[in-house]
Amino acid sequence: FGVPVAVVAPLLVGLGFPPVAAVVIPSLGHAWAVTFGSLGSSFYALMGATGRSGEELAPWSAVLLGLACLGCGAATLWAAGGRRTLRAGLPPLLLIGPVMAGVQFLVVTHGLWPIGGMMGGLAGLATGVTWARWRAGNRAPGDPPAGMARGWALAPYALLVTIVLAAQLLPPVRGFLGQVVIRVQFPELATARGWVTPAGEGRAINVFGHAGALLTYASLVSYGLFLWRGYYAPGAARRIGQAVVRRAVRSSLGIAAMVGMAVTMEHAGMTQLLANGVARVAGPAFPLAAPFIGALGAFMTGSNTNSNVVFGGLQQHVAALVGVSPLIILAAQTAGAAIGSLCAPAKIIVGCSTAGLAGREGEVLKRTLLPGLLIVAFVGVVAWIAIHVMGWG
Repeated sequence: FGVPVAVVAPLLVGLGFPPVAAVVIPSLGHAWAVTFGSLGSSFYALMGATGRSGEELAPWSAVLLGLACLGCGAATLWAAGGRRTLRAGLPPLLLIGPVMAGVQFLVVTHGLWPIGGMMGGLAGLATGVTWARWRAGNRAPGDPPAGMARGWALAPYALLVTIVLAAQLLPPVRGFLGQVVIRVQFPELATARGWVTPAGEGRAINVFGHAGALLTYASLVSYGLFLWRGYYAPGAARRIGQAVVRRAVRSSLGIAAMVGMAVTMEHAGMTQLLANGVARVAGPAFPLAAPFIGALGAFMTGSNTNSNVVFGGLQQHVAALVGVSPLIILAAQTAGAAIGSLCAPAKIIVGCSTAGLAGREGEVLKRTLLPGLLIVAFVGVVAWIAIHVMGWG
């Protein structure tokens, strides 16, 4: 929801970048990691909207997002200084990009969807620092700034990775956290026009092993550690709680409304009706259009998650009608939505607010729109080639 842009833009301004470029660069740069970022919320939404397992969806999603990673890297170099900067930055781009894409692929294809984006980003950061140190002749860095030590600043991320890995890979921990699961049986639903949704069980919710629960554990332990170290002033817990509520309410209400709309459309037969129309118009060219549908949803709602909820079922229906691989189409959906979210006005407003660009959001949109569309088009071409040339669909 724009947090990466809001955090990075002021840092780039402090390093001397023009304010508009400081917002454009992280907007373009973070988009490839959106699906498997935020503890995989967008990926979980795609699973929920389509009824498919993460094991099915992860490989192709990681492949298309990994290729988009290279496009995002090239776009950030162009935004930072045009053709000259792109040419000079190609060697590190061709090193760092595949490292991030490869690590994310390995992580998510082993079932660790909540930390795919984070692990890919950390691997890219480590590679970039190593490259910079090598180019600088291995000069030692200067003294760290006063305040929190680097190790303590990284502690919450290390805790999160440890907790998620333990919950996913250690059977005793996974079994202990999975003792309370909510399952709801829904009755058959029939509309006045004869569309029938059969009775069945809804998606199971693992109360204490859910990604949100794991994040809560990491947050509470981090708070305790920082409180013990004396990094918090009195009243910090209240301020943190108020900030969480204030920032979460709008996005939570939006997601709940989008999920409600998507389920209503699915159960009323509206998604199937739209799928029939899209299939007739697009035909064999549908893989080219799939990521643009995802991007449109993200542009409208400001969220990869919401786009997957609204259009995931539609894309799956159209793929079946056209006779192409739904897994590639759904990967194109979430990749397009991830890239499309960088142009979302909601995200741009958040980024501009931290870089002193209030009222200049149009300039940022103008500079992100074309690169975003080119990357989405690239994803569509790759999906089309995979299906119609390579025969994987």
